Amino acid sequence: MQIFDARITETREEPMIEWTGLSPDEARQFLANKDKSKRDKRMSLKEAVQKFVKDGDNVGIAGFVNARQPVAIVHEIIRQGRKDLTLSFQSAGLAPEYLAGAMALDESKNSIKRMELAYFAHEAFGISPLLRYLAENNKVELEDWSNYNMSARFKAASIGLPFIPCRSPLGSDMLQTNRAKVIECPFTGRPIMLLPASHPNVALVHVQEADIYGNCRIQGPLFTCPEIAMASAHTIVTCDRLIEHDDMTRYPNRVSIPFFSVDAVIEVPYGAYPGNSNGLYYFDEKHTAEFRGACEKLRKGDPAPLQDYYDTYIFGVENTIEFINKLPLSQIQYIQKIEPGIRLDAGYTVLG
Repeated sequence: MQIFDARITETREEPMIEWTGLSPDEARQFLANKDKSKRDKRMSLKEAVQKFVKDGDNVGIAGFVNARQPVAIVHEIIRQGRKDLTLSFQSAGLAPEYLAGAMALDESKNSIKRMELAYFAHEAFGISPLLRYLAENNKVELEDWSNYNMSARFKAASIGLPFIPCRSPLGSDMLQTNRAKVIECPFTGRPIMLLPASHPNVALVHVQEADIYGNCRIQGPLFTCPEIAMASAHTIVTCDRLIEHDDMTRYPNRVSIPFFSVDAVIEVPYGAYPGNSNGLYYFDEKHTAEFRGACEKLRKGDPAPLQDYYDTYIFGVENTIEFINKLPLSQIQYIQKIEPGIRLDAGYTVLG
């Protein structure tokens, strides 16, 4: 076995793999020099997308399936138009589906070049119709990972490592579809897989609460959101409500994402709708079925229902509040009723 000599300083001119987003060395330099001051990061969603989301970016999508999906941010990206994006996510549904729908309707304005993912579906509603559409028509590159693999890749990036060792998915055919490397473990002599770190150019995150500096409080499962935020060059956060900094820091153990990992904070009530935000609102099954049904019709050759959906709910509005106001009040009241506020022990916010 060859032992690494720390005195060796020779570096390779060419990377051993093609990195999407930032390479580990690029990310290390960028994040080391990034402004980490505690300052007011409030801005409009339009400003945040204009400033931090560029054509060709690797976009990290936080949340899980249809829970705390950054829908409001994605809608604004679609309104402005971004091309040749790489989407990196663990498991997601609504956010990539909206981007895929925009691409399917007008590829000249919005397009996805590549997806690095574990799962793309809508829980009980089934697999994404537009994932099938893009894959079956060879319109997008796909790199297949397990849920844990994607979490581990973001974790490696968040702690400044170029890779992370992992046992999965040894023994599966995923090795044929991703950039993982198998080596002999220097300690056990057995095979071990090395997963490349994932450093998106920008992370899209929705949380229940944030303060003006970017400290975030997540109610319920974290879904690797802290790791995605810390792994990315920039992070845009939408929150259901903005709270006072004193309220945030009264219980510092509840800060899920620290301010120095966040570049923009936008208060957007219902920013994950029609997905759910734990403790505030459940995901809207009726509206999700309407959207997914329109996607399925496009896959089968009829784009009119999906075009009508986008014209009504995305292009026909300026923001999420206008989107919500197009829906029956009873529909919004229902998803609040079946996702009651959660009261926990002292030190936890009462939601709802």
